[in-house]
Amino acid sequence: MSEATQTKRTVIGRVVSDKMTKTVTVLVERKVKHPVYGKVMTKSRKYHAHNESDLAKAGDLVEIEETRPISRTKAWRVINVLEKAVVV
Repeated sequence: MSEATQTKRTVIGRVVSDKMTKTVTVLVERKVKHPVYGKVMTKSRKYHAHNESDLAKAGDLVEIEETRPISRTKAWRVINVLEKAVVV
């Protein structure tokens, strides 16, 4: 049996909640063109991502990677924090 090297899907999004233990909610936005009218719209989706060492906080820009299911709603993990949130 040969092991197939499969590339894992990664997306970049903004952390909107870090109130859970070892979990963050990441909002991923993407721009799509309407099939009929041609208007560019922003579609968004929220993912729960595993945040083992509590690096990511609310407002941070993070990169998340798809993994095996960790819990019922969690199948992503935080790879790295690209930009820290500005604290006022």
